[in-house]
This record gives sequence, structure tokens and C-alpha cells, in this order.
Amino acid sequence: MKYVLVGLDTILGLAVLLLIFLHSGKDAGLATTFGGSGAFGGSGVVQKNLDRLTVACAVAFFIVSIALVYVI
Repeated sequence: MKYVLVGLDTILGLAVLLLIFLHSGKDAGLATTFGGSGAFGGSGVVQKNLDRLTVACAVAFFIVSIALVYVI
């Protein structure tokens, strides 16, 4: 069980990091680097869904991290 939680925590941590990098900020961040003209930041719907996915992954990461503390 411990190894499953460690693996899941690692995957969720990397996913949160990647999703945060994809957000467009003042300078459009890495979103324009991969998309050229801002493929990820051009639409409000895409940005809103990216926000929701980032929050969901961050909450899941937090819950798995807390569960990992109790297992170890």
C-alpha cells in the first residue's frame, strides 16, 4: 500500500507541476512556447478547464500526501 501511495503521490506532484507551467500569466508562460500563439491561453473555456484540472490534481495530491503520512 505504501508503494502505491508513493507512486501516486509522485505522479500527482508531476502533474500539478506540469499543469501550473501550462497556465498563461502576464507573459503567457510556457503556454505560448508549446502552442505558438497561445493555444492553451487563447480560449476562456480552455483556461477555465485548465484551472479546474489543476485544482483537482492539487487536492488529490494533498489528500494522498496526508494518507501517506498515516501509512508510514
